[in-house]
Amino acid sequence: MEKLQYISQGYTREEQEANIRKALDNGVQWIQVRWKNAPESEFISLCEKSKLLCSGYDSVCIINDHVQIAKDIDAHGVHVGLQDMSVEKARHILGENKIIGGTANTLPEVLRRIGESCNYIGLGPLRFTTTKEKLSPVLGFRGYQEIIQKLKNKSLEIPKIFAIGGVILNDIELLQQIGIYGVAVSGQITEQPSIITKFKTALQ
Repeated sequence: MEKLQYISQGYTREEQEANIRKALDNGVQWIQVRWKNAPESEFISLCEKSKLLCSGYDSVCIINDHVQIAKDIDAHGVHVGLQDMSVEKARHILGENKIIGGTANTLPEVLRRIGESCNYIGLGPLRFTTTKEKLSPVLGFRGYQEIIQKLKNKSLEIPKIFAIGGVILNDIELLQQIGIYGVAVSGQITEQPSIITKFKTALQ
């Protein structure tokens, strides 16, 4: 599984598509299409285009929240939030071979996600971010450390956890030392797509 996800950003379909193209051009191999409050027809159109673009780059295309759209366009999978459809139901709709990621903010939520057998967990936010409207309490590095330590104390296998929420390049080393698998990045890649190469090098 790739260690770097780009979470798409943009206020219009054109902005979203342009940012996704730039990320793919610069070497990202995993796109999560996320466009909150978008008109449904525009969002579907963006998802269809994103899937096509990702196919051309041999990259993974994941849809945020919308399980049925992910199924309809045959995306590689879906990412569900805590208030969205359950992983179990999403799995039933999408089938065994699709990637299903789930959001978590606390240890009980991480344990719930492990129990649901999702493929990866998006754990965050690391710090305050403006890209999410209803932000969960900020974890910080210490929050990640405590959660990973408690999983170890329970002798549980550490799942594939992606740090999310205001993550920047300089965070990678410390996150990896803590035991975080990968990162989901939006702002820094949108602003500076060429930084992707440095992210990938740091995550090796």
